[in-house]
Amino acid sequence: MDLAIVWFVLIAVLWTGYLVLEGFDFGVGMLVPILGRNDKERRVLINTIGPVWDGNEVWLLTAGGATFAAFPEWYATLFSGFYLPLLLILLALIVRGVCFEYRGKIKDPGWAAWCDRGIIAGSWIPAILWGVAFANLVRGVELDANHTYVGGFWALLNPFALLGGVVTLLLFLLHGSVFLALKTDGELRARANTLAGRLAVAAIVAAGAWAVWAQLAFSVPWTWAAVVVAAGALIGVWLANAKGREGWAFLFSAVAIVAAVVLIFGSMYPDVMPAFNPENSLTISNASSSDYTLKIMTWVAVALTPVVLIYQGWTYWVFRKRISTAHIPEPIGLSMKPEGSVTHV
Repeated sequence: MDLAIVWFVLIAVLWTGYLVLEGFDFGVGMLVPILGRNDKERRVLINTIGPVWDGNEVWLLTAGGATFAAFPEWYATLFSGFYLPLLLILLALIVRGVCFEYRGKIKDPGWAAWCDRGIIAGSWIPAILWGVAFANLVRGVELDANHTYVGGFWALLNPFALLGGVVTLLLFLLHGSVFLALKTDGELRARANTLAGRLAVAAIVAAGAWAVWAQLAFSVPWTWAAVVVAAGALIGVWLANAKGREGWAFLFSAVAIVAAVVLIFGSMYPDVMPAFNPENSLTISNASSSDYTLKIMTWVAVALTPVVLIYQGWTYWVFRKRISTAHIPEPIGLSMKPEGSVTHV
């Protein structure tokens, strides 16, 4: 039981890493048509995440794999019951990845425009549907005595879950805008800063409404601390943005996402998938693998996790500099990043 709790926490950590890192990827993708007024500017936006977006998605694969190995019952019920939204997310991520990689393969404005549409759609769809999925985990779903989801697809699109989708959408847009303010220069930087200030206000309102609703209806008392931290972080984004402290603004937006994950998983505990009928809920104890399996997983995680973190940290350090339209050549094709690095846009 102790190792099962450890892996419940570790899976929450993996989702935190994914939503913080992929969150600004989604934000940048959604902002391509909003901040990018021409092809050069859109290429700058895409280049800010060009070296890291695929590495950020590894966190999702690891979270899914860890869930499958540590909590097979949870994995089976979640992926069968939420099959359609998760399939839409998967298709969106595939389209987005293909468009990232092949945008610069054909020197044609029409081709670039279609790839941009794929990037935009592939960012908007997951940004909304992840919020819908996690909100349903907080609210609870209809499970039978065999822990099988029997609610149907439309039951997932309830008002609480839809508001959760709006919240993740706004959080990722905000996270992406402050990331762009931190990574770009010139007019793009100014536009990103202006937009971040407006998005911070919208995120405070929407996230505040959803968090209070969750606390009053579904959550446990101690998770009010996560709500307070998230609210303070979003206010911090707005204040830091107003003072031009872009690094602090990005840090605060990341903290807000971390607090949201704590609220979600804290609300679920000790369940991994709450049911309307508590007797049918999947819990940490009845959904976990054997103790031997969890021990093997723990040793593997201890050995490999530092290597992954060091490599990903090194990647971010190498590609830490700001970029602007001055770094983008005129022809549509491979764009050269500072210090000779190349990304496909």
